[in-house]
Amino acid sequence: MKKQELDHVLRAAGRITGEKQFIIIGSQALHGKYPDLADDIVKSAEVDLLAAKSPKRTEWLNAIGVYSQFHETFGYYADPVDEKTATLPKGWRGRLVHLPPGNTEGVKGLCLEPHDLAIAKYVASRDKDLVFTRELARRGIVSEERLFSLLDQTQLDERTRGRIREQISRDFHAERDLGDRATESGH
Repeated sequence: MKKQELDHVLRAAGRITGEKQFIIIGSQALHGKYPDLADDIVKSAEVDLLAAKSPKRTEWLNAIGVYSQFHETFGYYADPVDEKTATLPKGWRGRLVHLPPGNTEGVKGLCLEPHDLAIAKYVASRDKDLVFTRELARRGIVSEERLFSLLDQTQLDERTRGRIREQISRDFHAERDLGDRATESGH
């Protein structure tokens, strides 16, 4: 999804709910820090939105949600979520990133900071989430040290925390390990 498509969803969300501020929870939150990011990393057709000041109005976004006329017409849509949708590190609200200005009719997007977003994706741990986190690491969008620090500030059981530690390490060391093995085998 391109930034102008995200702006379009925010405009429509504002018109439907009367709200002027939405929190962007999913991968489209990368547009906050990286509005010109290549499409391949922010390729999903949905924008996970939460009305910042009136969370109960978030469900109104189903009017521009999956299978709506909006979705059928434009090929992208709003996915109404709540604060329980993502498991996030302590203090995530204080790290929200303002979406750069665009054609949103004054509706503001508050985006998860990329490290907070990555933690949420590691917790969800679907195949698409793990491809996404690997790409964040490969592109240098997130740092291993910061992820470990935020992981320690996330309410999780120790088994899940251990799994995520391994995934973070794997994301940051996979290419290096492949290179080391190729060198050792003489390739």
